[in-house]
Amino acid sequence: MSIDKFTTLESTAVPLPIENVDTDQIIPARFLKATTREGFGENLFRDWRFDKKGEPIPQFVLNNPEYRGSILVAGKNFGSGSSREHAAWAIHDYGFKAVVSSFFADIFRNNALNNGLLPVQVSEAFLDRLMDAITGHPENLVRIDLGEQKITLLSTGETEAFDINPYKKECLMNGYDDIDYLMSIRDQIARFEASRI
Repeated sequence: MSIDKFTTLESTAVPLPIENVDTDQIIPARFLKATTREGFGENLFRDWRFDKKGEPIPQFVLNNPEYRGSILVAGKNFGSGSSREHAAWAIHDYGFKAVVSSFFADIFRNNALNNGLLPVQVSEAFLDRLMDAITGHPENLVRIDLGEQKITLLSTGETEAFDINPYKKECLMNGYDDIDYLMSIRDQIARFEASRI
């Protein structure tokens, strides 16, 4: 499965100022029966977005038409709980390209990176400023530059660097999954194999 190339993203953002969001809240277990990655976005945060009758809950941010964009800004400790890869699938399928938080669960981070979703970990202070800026002004733009490994709030110019595994960075910037990456270096692999004979 190839993924979309990610180099620079400039978008409005959706604030989710809730800490300890676990994977069962991201995509409840009852929706994990599908065998392909498509369609999970419609049940993203299902129990927060809809009531028991299936009606949208107006107070939840994804039901607020003022907030749109490809960046989800979430509270600390995002993606904890079970190791279900479906959580990353649901966020990506909904239309988000990146999630910003001050801490990610390790398994969620890896699942996100493997599925073309960039987890951007920032300091708590920067997250607070970002959350305040987009909550008060939904039109504010955020730029994520993967090459430079920087996130910027364009309304103020505030910037913070973030870390990413160099291998995963290369894969995201080239639109590679693990198989694509191996295919991209097949000549090097062939030369190495030939040198071992």
